[in-house]
Amino acid sequence: MINRERFEGIAAFVETAEAGSFTRAAARLGLTRSAVGKSIARLEARLAVRLFNRTTRSLSLTDEGARFRESCLRILAELDAAEDSLAARRAEPAGLVRIDLPVLFGRQWVVPLLLELSAQHPGLEFDVNFSNRVADLTAEGIDLGVRIGALDDAAGLIARRLGTQTTILCAARTYLDRHGRPGGIEDLAGHAFILERARGGSAPWRLTDTSGKARNVTVRGRLAFDRSDAIADAVLAGHGIGRLPGWLVATALRAGTIETVLPGFSSDEMPIHALWPAPRALPLKVRVVVDALVARFQPVAPWDDPGMHHGP
Repeated sequence: MINRERFEGIAAFVETAEAGSFTRAAARLGLTRSAVGKSIARLEARLAVRLFNRTTRSLSLTDEGARFRESCLRILAELDAAEDSLAARRAEPAGLVRIDLPVLFGRQWVVPLLLELSAQHPGLEFDVNFSNRVADLTAEGIDLGVRIGALDDAAGLIARRLGTQTTILCAARTYLDRHGRPGGIEDLAGHAFILERARGGSAPWRLTDTSGKARNVTVRGRLAFDRSDAIADAVLAGHGIGRLPGWLVATALRAGTIETVLPGFSSDEMPIHALWPAPRALPLKVRVVVDALVARFQPVAPWDDPGMHHGP
C-alpha cells in the first residue's frame, strides 16, 4: 500500500532544500509554513536523521540532508521522465508554464510564438512575467526564462543558446538624406546622436570592425533615454544616429525607413539563452516551448534575415 504521507514529506523536503526557506517552499507547494515544517519533521523522525540545520536566521542542509536530496532528485527525475514518456505518447502537452521574459524582446519576438503554441495546444497555459531584472528561476517557481547577456549567475540552471544580440548604429533615411551617410568612424563627427542614459552618464560607444579591431567613440547628443524603445522612436523621427539591438529595429530596416550606419561595424554582441532549473528532467510542457524557440531562432534568427535592407 502506498504511503501518501511519505511522498508529501519528500516533496516538502526537496522544495525547502531548493528554496532555502520554509516560507518560500510553502508558497510554491500551496501549503502553510507550519504544514511544511511538520511534514519535514515527520520525515526526519521516520529516517532518524536531521536533514536541516536550523537557526533563527538561516536554514541549511546537513551532510545527511545533502546526500538525501541528491537521491530524491534522481528519483523525481525518473518520475518526471516516466510522466513525459506517457505525455509524449499522447503527443499533447498540457499544464501551466511560468515564463520570465525581457520586456521588449519578449513582447516582440517571444509572445507571438507563445500565442501560436497556445492555438496549437489547447492544454497549455502560460503565465508570463516581463522584467529586465535577473530573476531567480528556482526560488520564484519559474519554469523557463529567456535572458540576454552573460550567464554569470546561472548555477543550478540549464541553458540553451538561442542566438546573439548584435547592436548596430542606425538612423532614419530622412536624417541621412539631410546630413549625409558616414563612410567611416571619422565621419561621425558633427552628427547628432541619441544616447542611452545609464547610471553615471552615457558611456563611449565601442565599435568593432569585421577584423575584430575595436575603437571607443565618444558621442554627445541632446537626447538621452533609459529605454531602447524611446531611442528607437527618436531614431525613426529623424533626430539622429542611435545604437540599438538589431532585433528591435528589424522591421524598420526591412521597410527602408531606417538604415544601418557604418554597416561594417558592430557593437556589444551578447548571447541570448533559454534557461530552466536543473537537475530535473525537462517536462514536456516546457520542452515544447524550448524546442519552438530553438526552431524559430536557429540557425538564423528572424531579425537577421539575409534579405534585410541595409540602405542604398
